[in-house]
Amino acid sequence: MLTSEDKTLIGSAFPFWEKLSHIEKEEFLHHASLNTYAKNSPIHNADLECIGILYVKKGSLRVYMMSEDGREITLYRIGSGEICALSASCVLNSITFDVYVDAVSDCELIQICSSYFSKLMEQNVYVEVFTYKLIAEHFSEVMWTMQQILFMSFDRRLAIFLLDESASSKKSELKMTHEEIARLMGSAREVVTRMLKYFSSEGWVELGRGSVKIVDRSALSGLI
Repeated sequence: MLTSEDKTLIGSAFPFWEKLSHIEKEEFLHHASLNTYAKNSPIHNADLECIGILYVKKGSLRVYMMSEDGREITLYRIGSGEICALSASCVLNSITFDVYVDAVSDCELIQICSSYFSKLMEQNVYVEVFTYKLIAEHFSEVMWTMQQILFMSFDRRLAIFLLDESASSKKSELKMTHEEIARLMGSAREVVTRMLKYFSSEGWVELGRGSVKIVDRSALSGLI
């Protein structure tokens, strides 16, 4: 059940809020719910019911695609205070591929029912414009990801990943296994382990059990 704080968050998170009528606002809140997901839980995929638009109140999500042989490619990440639109891909005619969303950490999410949001998009042009603008912004992130995968060497990609994660968490030590890093980067664990060992031999990082600590930030920045 939504608290008064959650309702205030909704009002500030969605730019079209003030363009809704009083009745539309009441219906919007009626079709919103607060849900929690544990780390690594699947939130949306082709086999699960379309859950609608997600507002991340707490935690982090990973949006990715999966090949027929099970290889995952992370498209982008969504953190606290951000909105995930592709979790409602079932109501977006322009999305013709399967999208997967997992919880990177324990999450609290405000979910807006997909069938209701689809109806609202048809009735309110501000909602429609907001949704497709959000998707366009995510598309830019997807293109950056594809550019890295196609045109960047893996050492540069890994350096960017480690520095971005450090900046996001504001910590030099990242509590991540090699398997988790590989999954988030859309690579193989063996490739990640090999490169991390090289970084470690150069004195740029320190490897621990389930952790990577950045020691020489300038060296990693130099790779970029």
